[in-house]
Amino acid sequence: MSLFDLLFLLAFLSSVITLAVAAVAAIRGQRPTALRILRVYGTCAAGYLLAGIAVSFLKPQRVIPVGEPWCLDDWCLTAEKVSRTPAAARISYQVGLRISSRAGRVAQRASGAWIYLIDDRGHLYSPDPDPSAVPLDVLLQPGESVTTSRVFEVPSGARGLGLVTGHGGPYCGPMDILIIGSASCLFKKPAMIRIE
Repeated sequence: MSLFDLLFLLAFLSSVITLAVAAVAAIRGQRPTALRILRVYGTCAAGYLLAGIAVSFLKPQRVIPVGEPWCLDDWCLTAEKVSRTPAAARISYQVGLRISSRAGRVAQRASGAWIYLIDDRGHLYSPDPDPSAVPLDVLLQPGESVTTSRVFEVPSGARGLGLVTGHGGPYCGPMDILIIGSASCLFKKPAMIRIE
């Protein structure tokens, strides 16, 4: 868990407490007090969001090379090899993946895990459906790893391809905006495993 994750949790807890205090003040008939609390809260919330967007704008893009693990907490994904098969109007990319756990004591999974290929214009390409492939959210024992693969079909004109991954919410979803430094996708520079 990063410093920005902890800051988000602190901001969330502060929001719950502040909104509860404002609601109690309003219920007790202290409307001016409740409005003053909400104005201060709104100013702080706007400052937090602007700080998050500014950090994401200024932060350089994180590019992970093929063969290096990309870890989100204790769940790691490694693109071990990439093969490319050109066709007339499309190119097929087969990506060999290793999913691993750095957890020392507990079994874990990345619930809602997803993976896409993304090009330099921000277009997302889903993997081809393969019911026999190991799911990204497979339950892993401490220190365990499994291999799988995904195949992506992209137009032959797509450039600057990379893999983006995550779990617990969609690509460039609300959590990316609420956690400081995670909204790089808004500026077309998401963290990725560069494959081309």
